[in-house]
Amino acid sequence: MPTEPLTKEALPYEDTTSSGLFYQEKVPAGSGLLIFAVAMMAIAGTWAMIEGVAAIVNSKVFADNAVFVFSDLNAWGWIVLVLGAMMLFAAFTVFTGSQFARWFGMTVAGANAIGQLFFIEAYPMWSLAMLVADVLVIYALAMYAGPKLKLF
Repeated sequence: MPTEPLTKEALPYEDTTSSGLFYQEKVPAGSGLLIFAVAMMAIAGTWAMIEGVAAIVNSKVFADNAVFVFSDLNAWGWIVLVLGAMMLFAAFTVFTGSQFARWFGMTVAGANAIGQLFFIEAYPMWSLAMLVADVLVIYALAMYAGPKLKLF
């Protein structure tokens, strides 16, 4: 059985830095957006925890005389701190590829978006930025997460 030499057209990827030829693995659709969502959940969770601690200890980074929907800055600091911890947990569970992780991540991102809107009096521009990030996370998890795509 004669074998023909492989041509450049037959190879999806050619490594020019070494002598070997490699086939490029097919990347599932949406994996880049899903990695972005996990990174944003980790960043948003970390920042929300920092923001919550700053509110709890009455840091001077927040607007003076802010009026909240209910309670005060200290209570919202605890709420945002818990939401941040849940966001971090959700970011790590998405790597499992389970439906629970997908829905938990979407729920936590939605709760964080609502929590950030209630926290808008303390830090207006950041709360709006976090809202946009949470919406992108929800979109990515809704479209591409779950058992059909495991990141690792």
